[in-house]
Amino acid sequence: MKIPNIISIQKYSIHDGDGIRTTVFFKGCLLNCWWCHNPESQSFKKEVMFNREKCTNCLYCTKICSHNTKDEESGIVKYDRTNCEVCGKCLDYCVNNAREIVGNDYSINDIMKEIEKDSMFYESSFGGVTLSGGEVMLQDSDFIVSLLKKIRRKGYNVAIDTCGYAPEINYEKVLPYVDTFLYDIKTMDNEKHKKYMGKGNDLILSNLKYLSENNANIYIRIPVIGTVNDDDKDMEEIIKFLKENISVKQVNLLPYHNIASSKYDRLDMQYKGENFTIPSKDRMKELQELFIKNGFNNTKIGG
Repeated sequence: MKIPNIISIQKYSIHDGDGIRTTVFFKGCLLNCWWCHNPESQSFKKEVMFNREKCTNCLYCTKICSHNTKDEESGIVKYDRTNCEVCGKCLDYCVNNAREIVGNDYSINDIMKEIEKDSMFYESSFGGVTLSGGEVMLQDSDFIVSLLKKIRRKGYNVAIDTCGYAPEINYEKVLPYVDTFLYDIKTMDNEKHKKYMGKGNDLILSNLKYLSENNANIYIRIPVIGTVNDDDKDMEEIIKFLKENISVKQVNLLPYHNIASSKYDRLDMQYKGENFTIPSKDRMKELQELFIKNGFNNTKIGG
């Protein structure tokens, strides 16, 4: 059983399913959505996030690790991410806390200890536990199933937040232990999907059909990205697919934001969403009404 990397375990989460929840964020995803607000979740490996705004070029890190050097032209610290072994030594010498490691090893028992700390909130709020990411459905399936069994034995409600890009067999394995799937759909246009997400959507739609055919409780979550999928045509294509193929309990329309764009620089990644726009409140309301008009009465903005 392979222990996955976990980014964080978020307490008192109210946007990852019903009620008050504890959300476990797993590291690793095969999509690379241009607007991803957790770019640190894309790689399956541990990484160092380096906040250059905090760095004062004291150069202490260069004395402890050869992967940190002084750039001769600019005089600032140059970090060699490619060869970094993520040993963490440089963190101990970073007096300004400009570095952090994302990705930690948690055993199933470690995760359960954190989950149980919030158990008092689950019953009173009709909440529970959400496994998210990254993409939880790409983690070691034996690990995830064992974790789900322990959560269910405690009587906690379980949700899985998924982009759908994972082998169908993994959904088959977890289906008996999951109360709700929070399932992302971005666009029905396969070429647009390849451009903005890095992969086509055939597998995603196939897995969604599989879950619906097997009576899964499904909440559809649609990130609404200005200039990408916020027009009527895109939304009407999604509505048509859902009406013809999927039994949907709830639809959540999630307006785009760029709050996390600064994370990309800390990972030496390029943020490609500079030209995206934030849908107005009026536009979000129009889209909500469009879904309701087509029979999706339980359509919410946000969540």
